[in-house]
Amino acid sequence: MKLGRFRSPILIVDDKRIDGNILTQIDESMSWFRERFETEFVITGKPQRDVIWEYPLDAVREAVVNAVCHRDYRMNINIQIRLYDDHLEIWNAGGLPTELTPADLLHDHDSIPRNTLLAECLFYCGLIESWGSGTTRMAKLLIDAGLEVPEFNTTHTDRLRVIFHKNRLSKEQLHKLGLNKRQISGVEQVHRNERITNQEYQDLLDVSRRTATRELNQLVDMKILLRHGTTGKGTYYSLQEPIKT
Repeated sequence: MKLGRFRSPILIVDDKRIDGNILTQIDESMSWFRERFETEFVITGKPQRDVIWEYPLDAVREAVVNAVCHRDYRMNINIQIRLYDDHLEIWNAGGLPTELTPADLLHDHDSIPRNTLLAECLFYCGLIESWGSGTTRMAKLLIDAGLEVPEFNTTHTDRLRVIFHKNRLSKEQLHKLGLNKRQISGVEQVHRNERITNQEYQDLLDVSRRTATRELNQLVDMKILLRHGTTGKGTYYSLQEPIKT
């Protein structure tokens, strides 16, 4: 298994190779993620603070275990894990069974293991189920974390690739999109209160109606906000929902 921290497809700033048995590879890869994922600490009423990872660890573990379980071991190619600033890719040797398409993985589908003995071993270790539910569970974990469902595709070299996309509404990502400080504050307000009106945007950021309208329209055009209504007091804006299907 090869793991790398990428700034671009050709700029690698961190490179690691994991050998050993299957369980060792899974455990060491998860340790690598814990050392490199960004985290947010949330204070609640509980004795300990909650840790929010940039990608839910259970979903990442599911993707890694799936790669190990369904890899075509006849191909002399490593599993590749590529961590970029805005997304995570896991490349695996061997495409999908002919009975499945990438779209099928986001819905109920049959379990069709390539390596039946290995799948049985991982099942008894409690790492997989035998119902073909791993990819749908992965999608639910990402949705619950406010992220988009995983993207599955196959490459021309007969590799299956799963891609997790980072939270597109984080302050860092919004800044990269070129939004000004007022727009970022406006999006954060919508995230807290689920909606905002033009008047509320004016009052919150101390801007004219013309400026509020222009900046809100830009957020709509960028598919960050969704406008409800056309004109008048009943018009409000909400966040575009993460892609679920």
